[in-house]
Amino acid sequence: MKLSDVIVVLSRPSEAGNAGAVCRAMKNMGLSRLRIAAPEFKQKDEAVIKARAIHAWDLWEEAQSYDSLAEAVRDCPLVIGTTRRRGRKRKRISMAPKELAAFLKEHPGPAALVFGNERTGLEDDEIELCHIASHIPVDETFPSLNLSHAVQIYSYELFQALGEGSSGGAPSAVKGQWVPLGPGAAEELARQLTDDLKLLGFYKKVDSEEQERFFLDIFSRAALTEREGKYFANIISKAAHLAGKKGVS
Repeated sequence: MKLSDVIVVLSRPSEAGNAGAVCRAMKNMGLSRLRIAAPEFKQKDEAVIKARAIHAWDLWEEAQSYDSLAEAVRDCPLVIGTTRRRGRKRKRISMAPKELAAFLKEHPGPAALVFGNERTGLEDDEIELCHIASHIPVDETFPSLNLSHAVQIYSYELFQALGEGSSGGAPSAVKGQWVPLGPGAAEELARQLTDDLKLLGFYKKVDSEEQERFFLDIFSRAALTEREGKYFANIISKAAHLAGKKGVS
């Protein structure tokens, strides 16, 4: 499934500001398909919606409006209802957002992700229209989430699982983001370090393979970033080169 296969459906929303904030939350994470299951809601307080949506106003303009949730999800082969309430008629199994995103990654699209009314959530008959239930784990002392906040959490997890970066793969790392040194790169760094030490004549009695494993274990535990690994390798290489020029043995 791709992000473009995910359809966010708001069933009976009541707050215009929340609707605008939902548009912004979706666009932040690359989601663009919005449906409103509420008669005449699209004409409600558009100025408020636009003020909260800011640069995501186009999502609201392109959103589709339906008279009922049944109509809004009729063409969707997979429908997920978001709810924290459990019960006999509220599905036997519920997935957290990260689990749901991982499931959808392996599932063909499209899919509807349904959010209920701000005050009452999804009713039993609305949950019955869904094939899967999903919930956001929260502190039980205050379990109620704002609608747009809930949409933001799901949108983030979906973007991480289904989003495409500039290379067509996972979302691209931003400048300065922590990117861990992978196993292959850690092995190469340990190998390079022992090779440079060999050039310096370091290994006369010590087993270089044993030290290579020693370095690899340290690099792995240290959780170096890719940039730190390259920087460290350059220091060692330069030191070995300078020592060689001076005839160190």
